[in-house]
Amino acid sequence: MKTYADIRALAGRRKRLGRKAVAGLMAAFLLLLSIGFLLPVIFTFTNSFMSASEISANYGAVFATTRTGGRVFIGRTVMLKFIPDIVTFSQYATVLFKSPAYLFKFWNSVLYTVPIVILQLAVASLASYGFARKRTKVKEIIFFSYIILMLMPYQVTLVPNFLVSRALHLVNTHWAIWLPGIFSPFAVFLLTKFMRRIPSGVLEAARIDGAGEWQIFSLIALPLSKGGLASIAILIFIDYWNMVEQPIVLLEDEEMHPLSVFLSRINGGEISLAFAVAVIYMILPLLIFLYGEEYLVEGITYQGGIKG
Repeated sequence: MKTYADIRALAGRRKRLGRKAVAGLMAAFLLLLSIGFLLPVIFTFTNSFMSASEISANYGAVFATTRTGGRVFIGRTVMLKFIPDIVTFSQYATVLFKSPAYLFKFWNSVLYTVPIVILQLAVASLASYGFARKRTKVKEIIFFSYIILMLMPYQVTLVPNFLVSRALHLVNTHWAIWLPGIFSPFAVFLLTKFMRRIPSGVLEAARIDGAGEWQIFSLIALPLSKGGLASIAILIFIDYWNMVEQPIVLLEDEEMHPLSVFLSRINGGEISLAFAVAVIYMILPLLIFLYGEEYLVEGITYQGGIKG
């Protein structure tokens, strides 16, 4: 006959087994989910080692067009192929050595994105410190307007940006891309929320010790916002690295277009190069993400407080 202690022990074992089963199912689900997210990257990487003829044979029907420019009806199922029949580096040789236009487009992406990231952070850090310090009704109204602008899709502001750039004779210049990006409200909004979580006592203690406003900003506010600055920089970089509509509208010269525009306009004659170009295009964002992952997580979870 089972005692009360035996029944409790059996119930405890069942609970532990149930928890382990739930944890195992959750781990399996997350594993499948992560594999699903990684499949496009793996597929792009492995297909970049296919020959041009193999890529055309496998996926040519997807991008085929009629003489009038219309799409061709695909009468057969297109099978995704992860392992090439013959591994070749011909795609990379063409992109890196035989067709320098793709490298020029890559450096165009760098030329547009890096100044926007640096200058937007510089403008946002100064504006955010002003919004975080001595909150007044006027500042709150201006900050609320920043929120409204941030909630608007950039497609809404694209036409006004084009009209202003044309009035200032900036169309088809780098400034047509730089200026709207530098003064984007996205970083100001996030960094202001971050700086407002810095204890005011820390800033007031520095003022009592004789520090000026610039010293408080540069020596206290910015170091305490390092995690927020890093996470915002990563988000800004990814956003502008993948921009497509802005260059198409504001840049008439296709030689000035970034590589993201090429990837959005893959046509029949460039299918064989698309995978290699995509891999090259992914390298820099992946390196930045892997290097800044810790800062990104810290910036999201830390929220500008003082570590204990």
